[in-house]
Amino acid sequence: MKSALTMLACSIVLAPANNALAAESAPLSTISPDGRNEIRLYSSPLSYEVMRDGTTLVSRTPIAMQIDGKSLGGDCLPKSVTTRKEPSACASEPSPIYKKGALNLTACEKFADFGDWGIALVARNDGVAYRFETKMPGIIRVEAETAGIAFPDSDAKAWVNFTSKEGLEETVPVALRAKEIVTDGVTLTANKTKRNLVYLPLVYSTNGKTLAVTESDVIDYPVWYLKRPPEKQNEPLCGFFAKYPAKTAHVSNDNNWKRFDVETGGRWVEIKEEAPWLVETSGTRTFPWRVFILADAPAKLCEADIVNALAKPAEKGHDFSWVKPGKVAWDWWNDFDNMGTQAGCTTEGYKRFIDFAAANNVEYVILDEGWSEKLNIWKDSPRVDLKGVIDYAASKNVGIILWMAWAQAYGDEEHVAKHFSKLGAKGFKVDFMDRGDAECQRFLWKFAEACRKNKMLVDYHGANRPTGMSRAYPNILNYEGIHGLEQMKWFKNGYDMMSNDVLAFYLRMTAGPLDYTPGAMDNYAVGKYAGTYRNPGSVGTRCRQMAMIALYEAPLQMLADAPTKYENNIECFRFMASTPVIWDDTIGLDGTPDTFAALARKAKDGSWYVAAINNAEERTWTLDTAFLGNASKEWKAEIFRDAPDAAVSPTHYIHETGTVTAGKKASIWMAPGGGTIIHLTPSL
Repeated sequence: MKSALTMLACSIVLAPANNALAAESAPLSTISPDGRNEIRLYSSPLSYEVMRDGTTLVSRTPIAMQIDGKSLGGDCLPKSVTTRKEPSACASEPSPIYKKGALNLTACEKFADFGDWGIALVARNDGVAYRFETKMPGIIRVEAETAGIAFPDSDAKAWVNFTSKEGLEETVPVALRAKEIVTDGVTLTANKTKRNLVYLPLVYSTNGKTLAVTESDVIDYPVWYLKRPPEKQNEPLCGFFAKYPAKTAHVSNDNNWKRFDVETGGRWVEIKEEAPWLVETSGTRTFPWRVFILADAPAKLCEADIVNALAKPAEKGHDFSWVKPGKVAWDWWNDFDNMGTQAGCTTEGYKRFIDFAAANNVEYVILDEGWSEKLNIWKDSPRVDLKGVIDYAASKNVGIILWMAWAQAYGDEEHVAKHFSKLGAKGFKVDFMDRGDAECQRFLWKFAEACRKNKMLVDYHGANRPTGMSRAYPNILNYEGIHGLEQMKWFKNGYDMMSNDVLAFYLRMTAGPLDYTPGAMDNYAVGKYAGTYRNPGSVGTRCRQMAMIALYEAPLQMLADAPTKYENNIECFRFMASTPVIWDDTIGLDGTPDTFAALARKAKDGSWYVAAINNAEERTWTLDTAFLGNASKEWKAEIFRDAPDAAVSPTHYIHETGTVTAGKKASIWMAPGGGTIIHLTPSL
């Protein structure tokens, strides 16, 4: 039998550093400044619990790490507990490239010291988190981590993404009961994804509370996934972490996407052999935060700062004043103005995009795949004068961002960033990482630093969801990790894009900026999609595509469609092109993951944008303008909303202006797959 001392949990009483903590029946608890959110740490076995307003949202779940054969977990008592941050310690920092003008850093934090390792607990008004820390000499080998989720209500509603492999995070989310979240490898999701792993964020609602599970500050460590076989559906979801690659190889593909090994370059850096451990790393370090965003309503998840607030800040002396967010004219999705690669991927074709961007105050043009020869970034395509294109763009005050597969920069980060910076390019869109291991994360950090030194922007496409890295490197503007508009180039009518888009707001966007790439001008009714690879479009209404520009956080917002189509729909395009991409405030307004999504964003000039998108059911939504403050103040409103026949003619919309009184409510009808966007400016 275990001793009473071992069986009892950690005390809630704080002890000074270096003093032993007496064992008591209560767990170690950290409570948010507003008193509503709580994370508890138990000691027998080492486990955590998450609560909001006294309601349990994550039941006691064991945690542990295995380092050099030693288990950090099990039955253990801390030697001492210290307070790192007090509830009264309000703090913030300016966040010029973010969804808000300031990042809220206010938190309560405690640290349970177990000797050469410990557990940090943080509680904030927007969520809670825990993480391991070690104080061990030299290099350590992390062999495993136990990081699961135990749901207190197995019948409660959850929304989740499955994937066939770590690093692949572009699937359509599904709604399930908590007990139905199992990873059995069977292909059940509508988009034919094998359910091998759950990737984050995961959202769960019970008893009028909503929780989103994600992570922050992933440095030199694999990203967090979850799994649970069907025979263990009454047990917690288990954490899964990719092993460290022992051997890799560059691979490319032919036009049929058949992969083959290449000596250099290529599209992927694929793993050929795995080591029996996660990472070899510094013995004195902090590990990623396991984050739980907490809210009373799902719509409020978008307001949370916790992912960025817990992430590593930018180093002192690093200047990011040169970083310029903005819009992008993009060639690949619209197949080079719907002309095809051979006709459009030329010097003159790129100049067409540059002229269009310059004429419409679009800050950037991305040269996607095709500007270099056979994925070799050191050799221009024979049809493209890259230097000439970059110089031409500069003469028009347009920046050029270069697409490349990550295999082209892997291991050569400094050289790549320096060379193309000198050439005049403004940044990179890096694609096809498709991995979740520690080596891949090392690349993301190393390349971001190389680009910082050379004043280059970064868009991490083909990557996992963000984990707060943009706080340290604000030059990283976007991340993919989303089933976005690019999927429409090969879309069939077999899965629900309407639900996918709504769920992206509640799941993926809680982690940070997303590279959805909206803006389609060919809009199809639900179930009637007829776009092609060369001439793609979207499902849902025109106003839905317009709303996404403000709804989805993206400091590098791509306008995906062809210049010709935008010129033929100039009223809509000019509104989208003028919509900001960075904000002073973000407020979740209404909706649920199963219905619709609506928010309000405050622009730097003091105006507000309201954006909403709907699922496949028509809906009349009541907009409450209380967020405008100053009751009875008048605001000018420019509105794009679905036309009465938009369900069958999705390109039809109503563009109108009017006056809105702060604090009043207004009814807005949205078609199936519809949306609306409203720009509110103060009346003089």
